[in-house]
Amino acid sequence: MLSEQLAAKVLAEAVKTGGDFAEIFLEDRLNHSLSMLSGKVETVNSLRLHGAGVRVFSGTQGIYVYTNDTTEAGLIACARRAAGAILDGKGAQVQPLSWQDTKNIHPILLRPDQVKSARKVEKMRAAQAALKQYDEIAQAAVSYSDSLQRVWIANTEGLFTGDTRVYTRFFVNAIASNGTENQTGSASPGAMQGFEIFDHRIDPEACAHKAARQAITMLHAPLCPAGVMPVVIDNGFGGVIFHEACGHSLEATSVAPGNSEFCGKLGRKVASDKVTAIDDGTLPNEWGSLNIDDEGTPTTRLVLIENGILKNYMIDKLNARKMGMPITGSSRRQGYMYAPTSRMRNTYIAAGNDDEAEIISSMGDGLYAKAMGGGSVEPSTGKFNFSVQEGYLVKDGKIAHPVRGASLIGRGSEILPLIDRVGKDMQMAQGMCGSQSGSVPTNVGQPMIRVSSMTVGGR
Repeated sequence: MLSEQLAAKVLAEAVKTGGDFAEIFLEDRLNHSLSMLSGKVETVNSLRLHGAGVRVFSGTQGIYVYTNDTTEAGLIACARRAAGAILDGKGAQVQPLSWQDTKNIHPILLRPDQVKSARKVEKMRAAQAALKQYDEIAQAAVSYSDSLQRVWIANTEGLFTGDTRVYTRFFVNAIASNGTENQTGSASPGAMQGFEIFDHRIDPEACAHKAARQAITMLHAPLCPAGVMPVVIDNGFGGVIFHEACGHSLEATSVAPGNSEFCGKLGRKVASDKVTAIDDGTLPNEWGSLNIDDEGTPTTRLVLIENGILKNYMIDKLNARKMGMPITGSSRRQGYMYAPTSRMRNTYIAAGNDDEAEIISSMGDGLYAKAMGGGSVEPSTGKFNFSVQEGYLVKDGKIAHPVRGASLIGRGSEILPLIDRVGKDMQMAQGMCGSQSGSVPTNVGQPMIRVSSMTVGGR
């Protein structure tokens, strides 16, 4: 807990040497996780994180210092270390602090720290039992994790607020084997919810069936041929390509220093007319949602691209100074050991009007990427290379057979104008996004889309 009096003392100390803005962020977090391998509970872990960070601005310079000593003496010492890096600034007065209640738009019905581990293990065993139905599944791992995070934020502009955040996630990983070769399948749903997530969002058996089906399908699939061809990318985690190849380039972290291919393109056409892309932290109980960001700003719904036109960047407080633009409620951090910066929340391509069956039937020969895997991207150029976790060759507009070993290669700014179909069924999928401020929960999403021409890696 951070009191008004203590926060005011820390902030006053932080701007003594000339800083024109100061902020304190205090965090108390409890993480809990369980893992099961082949039906046996392997690990049960609980982790408590507690600490605070002090940030000081002088113009466009930012200094961040953190500590796990949250006594008054510890926080004052932290503020002095941050202030010591600022010389001859214009200074700031600490405005009177007044607690601001945070409007909770993501209700939690059953906090996971109030649920016994035995109930969590029951859900894991249900998934393991479902996996036993498949003879070709040689090994299966199931895990569960939850997190309860409390934050308090105060700054020299008079802001004093806080929030409680709860996350729950379920993982299933299945390995199919024919004795000489292995293929994997996975499912990993999660939400900003408590244990009630299992009442309507997560079905452990369905997760197991999805993972097993994917692994077995790929085990029997031939290698994908390489070439340039039309590519259909399915909904849900298919949105990871937009997230990585375009989303990071729209964060002020990349835009402010001029390291984005989208610099200076606001109001210009950057994508097909069919593409509208949104970053939204207000979606109820979604994995990447927030009540307030990690600077204490209420979260927002931000249209990034509208009908192909670039409309907005995601902007945090420090980069707003550098860019001369307003903040967007997009500032995030992994925890108190990281300074916040602009980050995605729930980022997705909005639903279109194209029929999913027609998207495939009218494509001729190409690749249907039903499920995407991991990959790499260079934000400054948008160049990416992503593996296809589950793919199918399409012949004359009909799905022919599964293929494995496929990858999608391209550049974000070049792919966006080539999206010629956008389906109606938008879905989201969960992931952890790493950047300058650590790893944070983010949703990716999209409906089924088609790229008219794309490089497919294979053999």
